Parts: sequence; C-alpha cells; structure tokens
Amino acid sequence: MRLVIKTKQKNYPIYIGKNNSYRISKILKNNNIRSKNIIIICDKNVPSKIVLKIKNNLKSKKVVFYKMVFNEKNKNMKTIEKIINLLQRNNFSRNDCLISIGGGIAGDVCGFASSIYKRGLKFINIPSTLLSQVDSSIGGKTGVNTFIGKNMVGTFCQPDLVISDSIFLKSLPKREIICGYSEILKHSLIDNKSFFYYLKKNYINIINLKQKFLDKAIFVSCKIKKKIVEKDETEKNLRKSLNFGHTFAHAFEATMGYSKKLNHGEAVLLGILAASKFSYKENLLNSQDFNLIEDHLSQLNYYNFKKFFNKNKISKIIKFMSTDKKNKGSSINLVLLKRISKVILHKEYSKKTISNFLKNLIN
Repeated sequence: MRLVIKTKQKNYPIYIGKNNSYRISKILKNNNIRSKNIIIICDKNVPSKIVLKIKNNLKSKKVVFYKMVFNEKNKNMKTIEKIINLLQRNNFSRNDCLISIGGGIAGDVCGFASSIYKRGLKFINIPSTLLSQVDSSIGGKTGVNTFIGKNMVGTFCQPDLVISDSIFLKSLPKREIICGYSEILKHSLIDNKSFFYYLKKNYINIINLKQKFLDKAIFVSCKIKKKIVEKDETEKNLRKSLNFGHTFAHAFEATMGYSKKLNHGEAVLLGILAASKFSYKENLLNSQDFNLIEDHLSQLNYYNFKKFFNKNKISKIIKFMSTDKKNKGSSINLVLLKRISKVILHKEYSKKTISNFLKNLIN
C-alpha cells in the first residue's frame, strides 16, 4: 500500500506493508533518490537481523552505519550535536541521505538533525514502532526536548520518504503495541466514527498483529493524518486537532519524569480519557459518545489515574500544562470533543478550573 503526502514544502510517499524495508534500493530508485553517501542511524533496540537485511539491500551505496540509544532523556541538543559531528566527520553534503531506523524519538531527532545540517539533507524515515508508523513519521514535525518540556525546539521539515514495515512490530512487547494503538484510536476520535467502531470491534486482532486488521488500521490512520497535514502543514489551525489528549498526556509524562512507568502512548490513552471527560463535564460531548470512549479505554485497561498519580502531583501537572506550546497568555488551551469525529479547537481554561477537574479525576 502506498500513500502520497502532498504539502507546500514537498510531496513524499509512505509505503505501508510487510517487508517493505527489504526493498529499499528499489524504492529509492523508483523515487529518484540517488545519493552517493548514506548514513543509517539506528536505535539499538531494533533487531540486528532486520537492520542487516536493510544494509545488504543497500550494498551498491556507500553506507555509514551508527547505532544509538534513543529515549526521552537524551532527546536533546547534545544528541543532535553528536549526529551533526558524525555527518561532518564523514563529509556529508546536502545531496547525501540520512536514514533513521527506530521509533518516534529516533525519527524526531534524526529528522531535526537532517533539517539543520547544511540547511537540509535528504531524510528517509523507517519507523520501527506502531506509534511512529501511524503518527510521528507523518507530517514533518521534528524536534528535541528542553528542561521546560517536550519538543520545545524543532522544525517542520517533511521527509523525502517513509517506509512503514510491519516486520519490525513482531519484536515489540504488547505494551509498545498498545502505545501505538493510542494514536490510531486518537485519529478515529477526531475524524472517523465508523473507524472508531471498527477499532472497538477489532482491537484485539490489531494488538495481536493479525496482518489484515493491522494493515487496515495503519492505512486508515495514516490516511486521516495525511488529510489533516495536507490542509494545515504547519499547525496554524486544523492540525491542532492532532493534539487531542496530548496537552494532558505530555504533562503526565513530564510529571512522571519520562520514566518507564508511563510511556508516551500510555500517557496519550490517559490524556484521551482526561480530555474526553473534561469535554463531557463542560457539556460539550454527549454522554453516549463519552461512555463509548470510556468503555473502550476500560477494555484496554487504561482508565485508572490513581495507578499513576495522587493529589500531590496535581500542581506539577498544571505547571507542565501551562508551558504547552499551544497556550497564549496565562490560560491553558485544550483540544476537546464535540462528538466522536468532531473536535473543538481553541478552548481556553484557567489553571484553577483544570486543577479542580484533576482533583475529581484522581479521587
């Protein structure tokens, strides 16, 4: 399966399916990417057997290979500097190519490095997690964290190519698959109610990586994000809908110190629940739709805030929500739901209102 993302910056294809990455030389040729020098920067967690097959498929090219550890704590400018030094030592030019193999953090960091090195060299993203395949690899957002919060420094820089290969997913624990499912679920909630019903009916098949159901979930999810990114490449308006649940989620992650106790996808599931419940409490979302969402999150076993937070954490959560990039002034901006498939943008609330809501949520 193939989708083409069309933006003002550039058009690029996404290849979706099993074993796509093993055809990388042919895909590069078909898309007229003829770089003499290629650097592959790979997350250490990616199975070596798969990476070796990709390298062997690129045997006609000069390939520099480098493995790195990617996590929220080293998603920073020091890691960017390491990558840029690596490019400089190997005398890479703007016509050369950086290939990232890894999850969303690897793609964000490598994409950012490629966008600023000599003002941009070719970038190919091979996302290795379900989360990155359906979300971060699409749309050109790159960046790193700072001490203030997540993704505070970055660029909008579209990749030249995305190869989304389900072969990587077999090596992931179920917890990581559920994390990717969180973004698929989010896409259904903001855009496509029939897709939400499909997920509710088939989520077990998707999480268990049944190929037919998995391929459909990835393809429809990517199609939703494609439509939104093409209409609003640089997040001026509609693309903000992709932040549904994320203002809460990013604050939850930061409050937990980006620990393994709560990873990004799990925070998104809790964020979806919080944003949906807030929408319901504010009489924006009807009880029928809210109950459908809450029921599905209960099926996934992500509905209990007490497992992660207590009342002592609320001030910290509010502090991180206050630094969110979407805020203007002292209020906190939330993306909320009017109904499943219809979002409300630009709703602002005081810190006190959200603090009181969180107290009730954690009770």
